[in-house]
Amino acid sequence: MKKSKINRFAVWAAVIFFLGTLFPYAYATVDKSLKKIRTLVDVIEFVKDNYVETIDTDVLITGAVKGVVDELDDFSQYLDEKEYKALKNETKGEFGGIGMRLQKTDDFITVATPMPGTPAFKAGIMPGDRILAVDGKEVVSMKLDEAVALMRGPAGSKVKLSISRKNDKGEYEPIPDITLKRATIVPEVVYYRMLPDNIGYVYLVDFSGHSTEEVKKALAELTKQGMTSLILDLRFNPGGLLTGAVDIAKLFLPENEMIVYTKGRKPEYYQEYKTVGKPLYPQLPMAVLVNQGSASASEIVSGALQDNGRAFIVGQRTFGKASVQQVIPLAGGSALRLTIAKYYTPSGKLIHRNYRDKTKEDEGGIWPDIEVDVKPEDDVKVLMQYNNIVYVPGTKQAVPEFKEEDKVLDKAVEVLTGKISLEDAKAQSKQLAAQRKEEKEKQQMQEKKTNSAE
Repeated sequence: MKKSKINRFAVWAAVIFFLGTLFPYAYATVDKSLKKIRTLVDVIEFVKDNYVETIDTDVLITGAVKGVVDELDDFSQYLDEKEYKALKNETKGEFGGIGMRLQKTDDFITVATPMPGTPAFKAGIMPGDRILAVDGKEVVSMKLDEAVALMRGPAGSKVKLSISRKNDKGEYEPIPDITLKRATIVPEVVYYRMLPDNIGYVYLVDFSGHSTEEVKKALAELTKQGMTSLILDLRFNPGGLLTGAVDIAKLFLPENEMIVYTKGRKPEYYQEYKTVGKPLYPQLPMAVLVNQGSASASEIVSGALQDNGRAFIVGQRTFGKASVQQVIPLAGGSALRLTIAKYYTPSGKLIHRNYRDKTKEDEGGIWPDIEVDVKPEDDVKVLMQYNNIVYVPGTKQAVPEFKEEDKVLDKAVEVLTGKISLEDAKAQSKQLAAQRKEEKEKQQMQEKKTNSAE
């Protein structure tokens, strides 16, 4: 048999295998799509035989598979082996590492801060230290995520770091290599504090494996301090585990209340999530803060609390990422993350927002009860007050300073303290939103006139 025929057979077999793996129902329509599949095979074969550089067939087929999945929506994804491993670590909310927040500064991998209690902190690694090599492999000029991957590994294993540190003259010089034993690192996902008027404040970073546990601890501590109302801050929270969202909602909602439900093409993808048992905080007055960066599990929690009349929502319309992805392991350690259903709030509102279809611009996301117009960069400044905390081994633990103006938080406090009623705050919000819309339309009209005049 000629080599070209062998190649063609291999490509055909691989393509059909991938299509069958990704879409079991594809075989039913294979006759109608046969010409397109043949075109795909022809393209792959021609590129492999004629492209200016030698390229592996597996690379081309992987690219084709990614193209198929990318055509579906913004959240379905083909995950290679490395990406799949990272996803599993991320959703567990823990990993084997040494416990440092890192950043790129002057092209060097630089320690922003070691996390308290971690191997890096105990070893005396300092903010500003530069990581020069990991286990003898130079990381200078390396991408940050690549350097981080070298430092991570199984808990209990060892890693050697070559480090330079500023001397008394402010010049960097090497210090003796440091060998650390990796440990299970649980990133901080909850920050909390007591505000004036006994208002408890909880900022939840994401919904990972330890979120519910940490929120419970924060609420218990705030209760000891005399908390009489609560602000749950979900701004810039990208979501995470559905179980985390459901468990957080259960803390506040009465028994047998709908939290969220899913609906897809297949009947088996319809699923309801309801509360069971009595909540820990059934009547605590409550506000939830959201913005354009609040997505997924954040939207499930805020939507459930809003629809059940359990909390009022303050901020901006949320992102609108609330579709159900099923992760299907594939051969070779890769996986497919495929959208199979969408989430709906208890009242039946679709949370997911279709950014590709401009006719559905007003559909999706959680709309706040009280909209507060804030520039994204100002929102970032507020929450960066937590991320900018620097821990220095051997010194008193740092406490964040809250100096940035926070209009969203201030509005929630006004309502919780009775300085303004919820009804009046909602009315003001609608009036201001109408004014902003009118101003925007006038500006667009003016721009059209200017463009037409030119």
